Amino acid sequence: MVQRPLLPAVGLAAVGGVLLTASFEPVAIPWLLPLGVGCYALATRDLGVRRSGLVGLVFGVVFYFSHISWMKDSVGPDAWVALSAVEAAFYGLLGLAVPLLRRLPGWPLWLAAAWTTMETIRSGWPFSGMPWGRLAFAAIDTPAAPAVAYVGMTGLSFLLALSGFCLARFAEAALVRERRRAWAAAAVGVLAALVTPAVVPYDVPEAGSATVAVVQGDVPGPGNDILWDHEQVTRNHVDATIGLADDVAAGRAPRPDFVLWPENSTAVDPFEPGRVNTGIREAVEAAQVPVVVGGIVDDGAKHVLNQGIVWDPVTGAGDRYTKHHPVPYGEYIPFRDIWDPKFGQLALITRDMRSGTRTEPLRVAGVGLGDAICFDVAYDDVMPPQVRDGAELLTVQTSNASFIFTHQIEQQFAITRLRAIEAGRWLAVASTNGQTGVISPDGSVVASARPRTTAVLVERVGLSTALTPAMRLGPWPARILGLLTIGALVSGAVTYRRRRELDGPTLENEPEDQPDRHPAEPRVPSPDPSEAPVV
Repeated sequence: MVQRPLLPAVGLAAVGGVLLTASFEPVAIPWLLPLGVGCYALATRDLGVRRSGLVGLVFGVVFYFSHISWMKDSVGPDAWVALSAVEAAFYGLLGLAVPLLRRLPGWPLWLAAAWTTMETIRSGWPFSGMPWGRLAFAAIDTPAAPAVAYVGMTGLSFLLALSGFCLARFAEAALVRERRRAWAAAAVGVLAALVTPAVVPYDVPEAGSATVAVVQGDVPGPGNDILWDHEQVTRNHVDATIGLADDVAAGRAPRPDFVLWPENSTAVDPFEPGRVNTGIREAVEAAQVPVVVGGIVDDGAKHVLNQGIVWDPVTGAGDRYTKHHPVPYGEYIPFRDIWDPKFGQLALITRDMRSGTRTEPLRVAGVGLGDAICFDVAYDDVMPPQVRDGAELLTVQTSNASFIFTHQIEQQFAITRLRAIEAGRWLAVASTNGQTGVISPDGSVVASARPRTTAVLVERVGLSTALTPAMRLGPWPARILGLLTIGALVSGAVTYRRRRELDGPTLENEPEDQPDRHPAEPRVPSPDPSEAPVV
């Protein structure tokens, strides 16, 4: 096999990474997504394992470093480089598998399964992984978005990857003037699977309704530092809730069934006596309905918990949800007993945040509430299990103050809207200073607050206990695609090895000045002298 030159392949991979980044917020041109994925397949075409891995890595570096560039200015350049490098490496590892999978008939199917499996793995490992950049997350506001209610985030990523790889296979067939009818039909079939749910969306019946008040208290000072004046942050939410109570009493607003505060609306333990605890009690007493408070709770001398706490006007603090996925090197230091850094931003993490495990919905004013805190919304093991356990309404408590001047808040809000479609539930988002909103089950935003303002949204929302097909499938799409990937890799490895044995060494691996390894035998005259006629 004669391998392609490496430099054009690297350039094409870089173009693909740029196109994929542009399909997400803030550029948000989603039709570029299949082109970016297709470039990945074309860039790794006709390359050996190591070269394909290198080209895949280039794609990952260009994509991921640009996709989460917001981390550079919000968390720090060191965290941005470290996380981007780890996530980019997964695209390089996938590149190592491309030559094996391309040996199989219908390789776009197997490569799409492998891509989706790669996304699943990197979304949960190492530590808690990083789901940002999954193909499904770019689908909001497209005809493909309703498909997530049928196949879930994993299934939607698979269909989007398959569309890109079918497009690449069609381009290859066109280049060599191969019969293209079959691949055109395959591309049309994938497209139909993506857009048919837009014509026939899955409607979840509602079994009731509730009125929710969502509070965005705002962050004083520079706006991007929740600790700049954390007591004033709490006071802002208290005052906004008391103002809501005054509006209800005057008939200017309907009485809510409960009030939702954001993550970090209290940055110190709200159970400890002091102004924060007093302020919460004051707000709850004024509202006369439960308030779901977002607070940092002490858990011994070395640990804290990031919790959503149901504070009832009669019984006080009750049900609690604990954040499932604290951010490594942002909210805790992995293996601190081995390595305890005392420099830069890491020195500020004096206590590690523990992970929660709750999947049972919170009970708030008689409503089963499926909660998520900040980045939790991007993980498949947080909201979907709560929906299957009976959550009638979804909420997200987030503190995006650190990212308020970046495009992270737009990316997270897009993910949140997709979660509402996937679950077939109304969803309320409370943020300290942006983006706060109320989202309907079809992903549309029915109310929102302007960033960096104090606002209270009061909306009537539907309640439901019915499950979408995606919720019924649960983790099975990821499991099935993982098994398909393993089987395809084994089969591809066998085929790849046999082909190499038949092809022998490539011309690219034979130096020009190397002597011939198989010199020709001396030419024997014909006929041989012994066979010459006897004279």
